[in-house]
Amino acid sequence: MDVPPRLFPSMISARTIVPVLLAGGSGSRLWPLSREHYPKQFHALLGAESLFQDTVARASQIENALGPVVIGAEKHRFVIAEQLRQSDIRDASVLLEPDARNTAPAVAVAAHFVMENFGSEALVFVMAADHAIGDIKAFTEAVTAAAEVAERGYIVTFGIKPTRPETGFGYLKAGPRLGTSSAHLVESFVEKPTATRAQEFIEQGDHYWNGGMFLFRSGQFLAELRKHEPATYEKSREAIDKGRRDKNVISLDAKSFSGCRADSVDYAVMEKSDQLALVPLDADWDDVGSWNFLERLPEQDADGNRSRGDVMFESSHGNLVHSGGRLIAMVGVDDHVVVETEDAVLVVPRSRVQDVKKLVQQLKRRKRSEADAHRRVYRPWGFYETVAFGERFQVKRIAVKPGEQLSLQMHYHRAEHWVVVKGSAMVTCGDKRFIVSENESTYIPTAQVHRLENPGRVTLELIEVQSGSYLGEDDIVRMSDVYGRIESKADSLAKT
Repeated sequence: MDVPPRLFPSMISARTIVPVLLAGGSGSRLWPLSREHYPKQFHALLGAESLFQDTVARASQIENALGPVVIGAEKHRFVIAEQLRQSDIRDASVLLEPDARNTAPAVAVAAHFVMENFGSEALVFVMAADHAIGDIKAFTEAVTAAAEVAERGYIVTFGIKPTRPETGFGYLKAGPRLGTSSAHLVESFVEKPTATRAQEFIEQGDHYWNGGMFLFRSGQFLAELRKHEPATYEKSREAIDKGRRDKNVISLDAKSFSGCRADSVDYAVMEKSDQLALVPLDADWDDVGSWNFLERLPEQDADGNRSRGDVMFESSHGNLVHSGGRLIAMVGVDDHVVVETEDAVLVVPRSRVQDVKKLVQQLKRRKRSEADAHRRVYRPWGFYETVAFGERFQVKRIAVKPGEQLSLQMHYHRAEHWVVVKGSAMVTCGDKRFIVSENESTYIPTAQVHRLENPGRVTLELIEVQSGSYLGEDDIVRMSDVYGRIESKADSLAKT
């Protein structure tokens, strides 16, 4: 999984396509399921695989496509790695952003990476990792058509054929057709319209939703970027050059990356370019941008209700309901979205789902943990989840994958009791190292250096009871860590 060596343009076919997956979004409008530390792209919302894994699978079906380049947040490094592993993707490269700065810097670093490794003629296909596409054949055919246009020197955007007068999307107005191809020049970008204007766009037939997907030669885009955003051009390249490299992963240099202006690639480059073309895409696309995406589920009953999980309706109509586990029973409720997770319930009229983002902002202002994390928190070694919490105590369930281990660490303010309920644990406690089997327990005193490992072939599960004057996740000092998290300030605030 090493980053591939630099290849000269003559060694790469002009039709070589490098998929670039933008996986750094927070998906706040899909709260309470999507949260800062585990956003929507990593959830299985439409099937057995996550949106990110679905996107990786789509990318692999593109003709002449190489392994994907994934751009995500530093804090999601191990989630990305685990989902790539589950999808058996071994040739991906991962670029990690130290902070979110919108799509222009992300696309810039991707273009530099492709230019450096595959040359100026290699085609870069940028797409979001959290969208849904139902018609894969139509999708791949549109990408092939776009590649032909990009080889002629255009930056290609994909115009999504609108299926309704949507007011939540920006639009693209198609200009003259480019020869005999399906492509058009882009006449203009249109901001999110009123309902009346959106209906007019449908009737006119020359407006498309802006799906935020682009295909271009790496050198072509970088020339446009250098012309319109010279600082972002320089700083994005510097962020890669000075980044920390670990096999197939580059952690972008934080200082350099912060010098890139936080802006969308539309505003920074695309709307200023005179070389922009549009290829229509009619492939059952959805941006999964709000809970209205549940409309894709089949109707549950004759009253137009759609649901997932344990849900019952009585005299209710047109509702969209997601149950994460508990029974949701609705009586006399119409046109609402209800979403239940283990620690939160959302109730909102279907007409107000875009306002969920405002609620998340309020949660952040109040420093509520529900804005950022679920009770179950994933780590490279497995996961932990909070079972109970009170004054001076906390109970957690911990699961460690076979062959994995937590960091060698200590805590200043808490002691821990571990009870193994499944598998066997290899425990380091001070200068002792010993096995704790099922139905056995051990005690880790305050300020004692310790480590937990799973030497077995089945997942290790244990109950951890913490007690002490302070139980915050920042009460941890790492001595060593096989996942390299000691160098990361962000990770030093995270549980092992």
